[in-house]
Amino acid sequence: MSQRTPTLLYIDDDAALARLVDRGLTRRGYKVIHAASGEEGLDFIRGAGTSGGIDVVALDQYMPGLDGLETLELIMAIPGAPPVVFVTASQDSSIAVTALKAGAADYLVKDVRGDFIPLLHVAADGALRQAEMQKAREEAEAEIHASRDRYAALAAEREVLLREVNHRVGNSLQIIASLLHLQASSAGQEEVKAALTNAMGRVAAVAQVHRRLYTSQDLKSVVLNQYLDSLLEDLRRSAEGNRMSRLTVKAEAIEIDPDRAVAVGIIVNELVMNAVKYAYPDGAGPIHVDLSSQGEDLLLSISDDGVGDKVKADPRSTGMGQRIVAAMATKLDATVERDPAHSGTRVMLKFRRVPEAPGKTSSVAAS
Repeated sequence: MSQRTPTLLYIDDDAALARLVDRGLTRRGYKVIHAASGEEGLDFIRGAGTSGGIDVVALDQYMPGLDGLETLELIMAIPGAPPVVFVTASQDSSIAVTALKAGAADYLVKDVRGDFIPLLHVAADGALRQAEMQKAREEAEAEIHASRDRYAALAAEREVLLREVNHRVGNSLQIIASLLHLQASSAGQEEVKAALTNAMGRVAAVAQVHRRLYTSQDLKSVVLNQYLDSLLEDLRRSAEGNRMSRLTVKAEAIEIDPDRAVAVGIIVNELVMNAVKYAYPDGAGPIHVDLSSQGEDLLLSISDDGVGDKVKADPRSTGMGQRIVAAMATKLDATVERDPAHSGTRVMLKFRRVPEAPGKTSSVAAS
């Protein structure tokens, strides 16, 4: 309850009973104002509305002019109206039900001798506590809504910043890939050209993820079929793109997190470039990239119809590509196998769509 003396407006046409209420409630710590009619009571409430001068109303039912129920409806229509205790001499319970439905905080039956005054005091205290609790609840709800609005605004700002970061990172990596491409084009030694081309593909794989995130509605996932399409298009434009005219991709619209998408892209880049170099010694041939789901697992395969195990070892090879594939497979917690039944070379990776919880690991079988 408020620290100041609470004010009760008693609306009743019985002046003698009003004096009893005044004396009884004043002794109990209230300031009492009397209104002899509903109209007069409404004037008091409207006049005190801005200053909050009336804390609780006791409203009689039977009065000339506006009766109690009519007055109650008009009070409830006033913004910030004080709580109302409905008072009547009638024993008709339907009046109580109607008053409570209309918004009264409490209801009690009065008598002409004033014996109801202690009950009115209890009801007024209860109505004030209820009003304070309601006010506190409304303030808390308003603060919750304000906090949600602030959080939504911060989240929207964060998303814009993340998109801008991904945009700038993607552009920077693309510039690096372009510089590597130019350097590879001007390189005189084949091993230098190949190394730069491979590096360009690895950078492009990471850059494509950031470009996907910049244009995606969801900053937490990458759609793999779109990503692989763009990544392989970059490979077609590479220094050895004329040998990849038959490069095909068949992938489902599967979403995974950006870190794992980078690992998938780098693996595809390494294995495709490996096929470009060694699968068809006499020219170009088909290279297929396939991605499909098998329940909770994803199956990625890179295949060609080339010489397979008959490929001659390149003495200039450093084995870097194999080490990169093994490292990225470990990041994906993937198994890596070669298909012995395939006429050319087919490398298959199987990994979970969603990473397993920490503590659970899968074996990595490198070929």
